[in-house]
Amino acid sequence: MKPTDFATHLTAFLTTYMAGQRCASPNTIRSYRDTFVLLLRFLRDAHERPVEKVSLANIEAPIITAFLQHLQTERGCSARTCNQRLAAIHAFARYVQVEAPEHLLGMQRVLAIPSRRAARKPMAYLETADLGAVLAQPDVTSIAGRRDAVLLNVLYNTGARCQELIDLRAKDVRLDSPAQVRLTGKGRKTRIVPLTESTVALLRGYMEAHDLLTSNAADRPVFAGRHGRPMSRSGVRYLLAKHVRTASGDRASIPRKVGPHTLRHSKAMHMLQGGVPVVVIRDILGHVDVKTTEVYARANLEMKRRALETTANSPSTPTTPTVSWRDDRKLMAWLTSL
Repeated sequence: MKPTDFATHLTAFLTTYMAGQRCASPNTIRSYRDTFVLLLRFLRDAHERPVEKVSLANIEAPIITAFLQHLQTERGCSARTCNQRLAAIHAFARYVQVEAPEHLLGMQRVLAIPSRRAARKPMAYLETADLGAVLAQPDVTSIAGRRDAVLLNVLYNTGARCQELIDLRAKDVRLDSPAQVRLTGKGRKTRIVPLTESTVALLRGYMEAHDLLTSNAADRPVFAGRHGRPMSRSGVRYLLAKHVRTASGDRASIPRKVGPHTLRHSKAMHMLQGGVPVVVIRDILGHVDVKTTEVYARANLEMKRRALETTANSPSTPTTPTVSWRDDRKLMAWLTSL
């Protein structure tokens, strides 16, 4: 059977373009792949279009709109998840525009499909006292406990994404002055993040104990599982959840759900509250656009606003009667004369 144009372009998009030219992470490629698995199933089940007969002509705006509606109503996907699926389809449409310009009009109509409005969730982060309680939970008398203590400390102090932490190799860590780590983020972009003295001390002891400071250990993962392989994202989430659960027993202010990204949010908020400029926070977190980082500034302003409202509504706050300047004829005359 001759492959369809859709099959040819989708294969090249996922294997050559995304992986080779865009340097997309394996997680991004898997997410995009899953989007098209769902789309193909939708075309097969809802439109009776066999997978082997799907062509680029079938990837049209009304079909994609119906697919997104299917995700939301029948699969119970949130607006945010639908937007992630739409982003994958948009990326494919941009690729097809160049590779198969005879489908330019259809792809532009797909690109015109807007994202769905998603409710903005409050920023999830830990206050410094709650964070300290979580970081103090690992039992440093055991090998696994010492690893957990260093891992959580590095995860917070560098503001790293979970995948960036997992990908960290011994050669990416510099313990001599200026102490720093090299993180590889989205799009294989690297950035340098400085290390605090306390983090350097923890890392030095940990890396010495695991023979990670020798030249032949350069490519070994800093944080490995039992068999020496890099830890998985689920493994990092599990150990963090375990220590959060223990810490929350003594502190009711700690949220029940705290993930690796919560520590990243916490680092950003603590830097902002400490007076670090937003552009510096952007560089540490590895954001491409400062607008992404400004979400922390908005969250911080919202927190300040609530604090001011609480103070304003306090019974101990003296109230000042409002006076209308419109009642002052001299003032009104002066303003009119301007």
